Amino acid sequence: MQAQRLLTLISALVCWAAPAAAADMKPLLEASPALMKLLTIDEVKPGEMRESLSLSARVDLDQHRVARIGASVTGRITEINAMLGQNVKKGDRLALLNSTELSQAQSDYLKATSQVNLRRITVKRAERLLESGVIAEAELQERQGVLAEAEVDLRAASDRLRVMGMGEADLKRLDKQRSIYSFSPVTSSIDGVVIERNVAIGQVVQPADSLYTVADLSQLWLVAEIPEQQAHWARQGDQVLAEVPALPGESVSGKLIYVSDLVDPDTRTVTVRMALANPQRLFKPQMLATLKISKPGAQSLLIPSPAVVREDDKDHVFVQTADNRFELRPVKLGREEAHKRELLAGLRPGEKIVVNGAFHLNNERLRSALE
Repeated sequence: MQAQRLLTLISALVCWAAPAAAADMKPLLEASPALMKLLTIDEVKPGEMRESLSLSARVDLDQHRVARIGASVTGRITEINAMLGQNVKKGDRLALLNSTELSQAQSDYLKATSQVNLRRITVKRAERLLESGVIAEAELQERQGVLAEAEVDLRAASDRLRVMGMGEADLKRLDKQRSIYSFSPVTSSIDGVVIERNVAIGQVVQPADSLYTVADLSQLWLVAEIPEQQAHWARQGDQVLAEVPALPGESVSGKLIYVSDLVDPDTRTVTVRMALANPQRLFKPQMLATLKISKPGAQSLLIPSPAVVREDDKDHVFVQTADNRFELRPVKLGREEAHKRELLAGLRPGEKIVVNGAFHLNNERLRSALE
């Protein structure tokens, strides 16, 4: 009777231990030669996981390369020479206006020139008369004073014309021809593209009016706003990567050229900028973009993202145990950066894993399990 009870107890223990042993067995898979050709195997290696911060950004004009151009004198537009989208060079005429104010200023200049010439003649005559003893020295000094006043008036008239847009060549022409030219050109002050035009034929304009906006689009800015809680992330000179959804596959790298020292009180953000070279003019102002700021991180074990297999809401990888034998092993992973995942637990440095083709290997495993 005791022997029968002993046999029953041993049988129960064997039945309990068998499922436990089966649960401890790791799922192994043997890959065929054809399947092996689809797999890429590499060792688990340490690498640097860079810390990064992604921000919504926009393409904007480089304000150092933008010119808002107006008239230098009040007048009426008589001719328009530049249209939207037109490429212009520095000094090109954008429009022409007729100005009575310019005519009056030229008239004042010519009168001042005549007065200076006349006073110079009277001073020379007084010098000769003084040498002959005909006049006293006081009269010569008086005439010299009148000449000095006329020269002051001439300089004032000349400066006024320069403010109105006349250059040295224009003044020399005016001195030589002695004729008034009442037309004043509106010229571009930089090389670039006309991006805004606020003028029409017959319109009366003043120096305070902005008639044209010309921008050099070969160099732009990428502008982003960082929440004040993360403002410590950004430093001038930091390496950044930008992607523009409107241009798939177009990503550019650069450095932050500006980090604001102030927090916007309305949005509680800090403005940052990246210089964006645009020689082909593919990037357009106001395009949306993503700006990623990266910083060096600590060394840790990394595995490629394609190596990860999701099973039962957990991460796994295929570990090579022999030439064509693989083990599906659970792993604990951290954050992802540049298509690599940080390995927290589950693998040792130097172990070989499937880095490409894990999808095919997992399909074969599932097929074998169904069979």
